[in-house]
Amino acid sequence: MVKQPVEPRPAAGKRAAGAPHLISVVIPAWNEAQTMAELLSRIRAVLEPRARAIEILVVVPSREDPTAAVAEAGGARVLVQGSPGYGGALREGLRAAAGDYVITMDADLSHPPETIADLMARRESAEVVVASRYVAGGSAQMPSGRALLSRILNTVFRRALSVPVRDLSSGYRIYQRKVLREVELQSENFDVLEEILVQIYTLGWNVVEIPFDYRFRIAGKSHASVVGFAPHFLRTLSRLWKMRNTFASADYDSRAYDSIVLPQRYWQRMRVKALTDMAGDRRPRLDVGCGSSRFIQGSPDSIGFDLEMAKLRFLRKTNRLLVRGTCFRLPFADRSFGCVVSSQVIEHLPYDRALFRELNRVLAVGGTLVVGTPDYGRIEWRITEWLYKILLPNAYGDDHVTHYTRERLERELAETGFDVVRYRYVFRGELIAQCAKRRDAPDPEPA
Repeated sequence: MVKQPVEPRPAAGKRAAGAPHLISVVIPAWNEAQTMAELLSRIRAVLEPRARAIEILVVVPSREDPTAAVAEAGGARVLVQGSPGYGGALREGLRAAAGDYVITMDADLSHPPETIADLMARRESAEVVVASRYVAGGSAQMPSGRALLSRILNTVFRRALSVPVRDLSSGYRIYQRKVLREVELQSENFDVLEEILVQIYTLGWNVVEIPFDYRFRIAGKSHASVVGFAPHFLRTLSRLWKMRNTFASADYDSRAYDSIVLPQRYWQRMRVKALTDMAGDRRPRLDVGCGSSRFIQGSPDSIGFDLEMAKLRFLRKTNRLLVRGTCFRLPFADRSFGCVVSSQVIEHLPYDRALFRELNRVLAVGGTLVVGTPDYGRIEWRITEWLYKILLPNAYGDDHVTHYTRERLERELAETGFDVVRYRYVFRGELIAQCAKRRDAPDPEPA
């Protein structure tokens, strides 16, 4: 007989003001019948005052698992995973979850359900809140060998991938549902926990940690084995490292400022210094194609403008004036800005003089334009680009579609109403020009 899906259960009793409409709880479970009844009861005790409706999804490897019957008796909806492993179970549950917020947790009571209250209290502080064993106030009851390996695993992932989360392997989390729509998970085992968190961070969403006390499991045997799953973790680490070092990563530009590749770090710091000097104090300021650079982060009153939503999401921590759009059609009134900056942008776009005309249109007469691009007329840049592709093969190396020389850039600027005031080079390859909008510049074309 095919069982009908369990409808979300309305929460009983008084609810807190502003309680979300529906909370989903996803619990991957394998031979956890001994703890399931108590777990479901304690989850409901915590969530019923805090949500208008609750759905608990218990994901099992097969209907024959005794966990399924206990979970259904406790009012949970049971799902049978379609692909193997913890990763397969988690993906199954996340696909089925319909809540405004989705909580994931273990079935063995090592994740005390009462910590859900803390997760719920912080649910608006970030798109993902992680219950962490390794931040101040957290703790972990586990065998010393497993504890050491867990610490090593988290440290390696955190530092190699530059993700500021201390407990990447904690499966006790609350997600805002919108972030789950954008991730594409591949991992089949416990490495899915690192994969989903790194993907979410790479997309520019915020992640915070709160402390909790990880407990010994009440019954049964742990299915996690850091050593046994080591090959999976290593493959996942390699795949995520490639993803983190692509230009699509939300914090790519910001990370370059502190890169372990010393020439890249020096380059970015010299570039930010040059932009800051040339932009001066003119306001208001617009950064066209801002990315996630330290230049825009250091200017919180400037408007950051970019096409990539992930990079704008990342900047929310430092900048509040952020706009998404195309450089060929800037959504600002004529002569709105005293300074416009566009660095490492024009070489990524197909040539169209409309770009330079738009920069002219939104800049006040006498205002300052700072524009930077590689100088393809210099051998120094050609060598730099060749080395860059070797050191960071997934980054910007092959993404330059329009190649400017100093002479070509100067001609474009002159013909669209700008006078070059001065030049500066970074590593004798990247050209940065400070320009002034001429007073006799033609009237801007209608926007």
